[in-house]
Amino acid sequence: MTSKAIRLHPADNVVIALADLPQGAVPDALGFALPGPVPRGHKMATQDLTKGQNVIRYGQIIGIASTEIKAGDHIHSHNLGMGGHDLDYAFASERNPQPKAEAGRTFLGYHRQDGQVGTRNYLGVLTSVNCSGSVARFIAEAAEKDGFLDAFPNVDGVVPIVHGTGCGMSGKDEGYETLYRTLQGYARNPNFAGILLVGLGCEVMQVPDLIGKARLRGDGNFRYMTIQQSGGTRKSIERGIEALKEMAVEANKVTRQPAGLEHLMVGMQCGGSDGYSGITANPALGYASDLLVAHGGTTILSETPEIYGAEHLLTRRAVSREVGEKIVERILWWEEYTARWGGEMDNNPSPGNKKGGLTTILEKSLGAVAKGGTAPLTQVYKFAEPVTETGFVYMDTPGYDPCSVTGQIAGGANLIVFTTGRGSVSGFKPTPCIKLATNSEMYGRMAEDMDINCGDIVTEGVSIEDKGREIFEEFLRVASGAQTKSEALGFGGAEFVPWAMGAVM
Repeated sequence: MTSKAIRLHPADNVVIALADLPQGAVPDALGFALPGPVPRGHKMATQDLTKGQNVIRYGQIIGIASTEIKAGDHIHSHNLGMGGHDLDYAFASERNPQPKAEAGRTFLGYHRQDGQVGTRNYLGVLTSVNCSGSVARFIAEAAEKDGFLDAFPNVDGVVPIVHGTGCGMSGKDEGYETLYRTLQGYARNPNFAGILLVGLGCEVMQVPDLIGKARLRGDGNFRYMTIQQSGGTRKSIERGIEALKEMAVEANKVTRQPAGLEHLMVGMQCGGSDGYSGITANPALGYASDLLVAHGGTTILSETPEIYGAEHLLTRRAVSREVGEKIVERILWWEEYTARWGGEMDNNPSPGNKKGGLTTILEKSLGAVAKGGTAPLTQVYKFAEPVTETGFVYMDTPGYDPCSVTGQIAGGANLIVFTTGRGSVSGFKPTPCIKLATNSEMYGRMAEDMDINCGDIVTEGVSIEDKGREIFEEFLRVASGAQTKSEALGFGGAEFVPWAMGAVM
């Protein structure tokens, strides 16, 4: 690494600009003058490349030269294409050593009757359908105005969980089952001390079906109603407030107590990624993930469109061929799913991603997978399935961040960590979200939204390992009650986004 450019792997035929480089600049990593300007975070060729030749970053193929490229040229959308998708999955062929865990590490959490441990202690107003969303918000607003929670200091607040579906859909297809799992998962998330389920009454996602197939909460701190049976909006609000007051009594009895790290489940996300994501924040988070796994905890990697082209790095780490093949099955499903709607997997990099230096989905995916560290992959889950295995696991979700996090929280995540290069702002009640900035420039501009700056890996020479340990300690601090920046700003009321699948009727 130099002050101007970085080469990430000896096999790479590109280097990454660490500053805006003008025409004529001589990066140490190249040793010759640039024929044109290269923006910060973008790629430049280390050698002449012929049309069709593989372009290598991280020691992996990120695409092919779509035209002849000269040494020093800026490599981006104008001269880099996707290429093929032919990977050696080498199922379960790699086993990597893990960092040694320090004995006895704990966090202070809320112990639930089902054995889970929460990092927050909210009451939730969960909706079965969009048609009950406004009433759910009215109930939460009325609870705040009433002020009754002042008498319950251990309760963190009331969270309305509203969404845009639940009706106008089939009652027996994949979309219905996915929404059912999502609502059930939120009702059981350990960061909720109690749940009030509110329906309209005539929707496809019937409240009796939600509560009849399985007990939604083991502790019994659960109430439900429909607006039509309650007598309309005003009476539903009154009834909702009474239900919340009853549940608050039980929720307030629970206090923070020490819990082993096997009770910590962290959903890992990246959004608004840039050319620095795979250099700083993502590998640092990967190191923190390995530390948590070594302590017996669980980390969840997701966003299947953003592992595309890098899934072979996961199949090789799978604990068995069966687990590795589940990743491949999801990849094939996504290829068919996107084609069905006239898209393709390389549509994923957003305009912001590209402005930040990322070109193809292969390049984006290779940086994104770094969040998963090196631990063995113990299991693969569908969207919103309960995560029952400990260690490093994978959940199939879209790359759309609010939707992806929704699946992870439904699966049981009690903490979210989110890396961003462009500056994503969001929160995900009931689960706190730690924001990691990939570059110091954005961190300085948006410090009120970012919890940790990982850009100092480049600007100050901080090691990946030291930054990973800093992130790991932040896991424990936030899990024990420290407020994140997104929580302080009040985020989390609009980011519940179930994966809407199937026809809208």
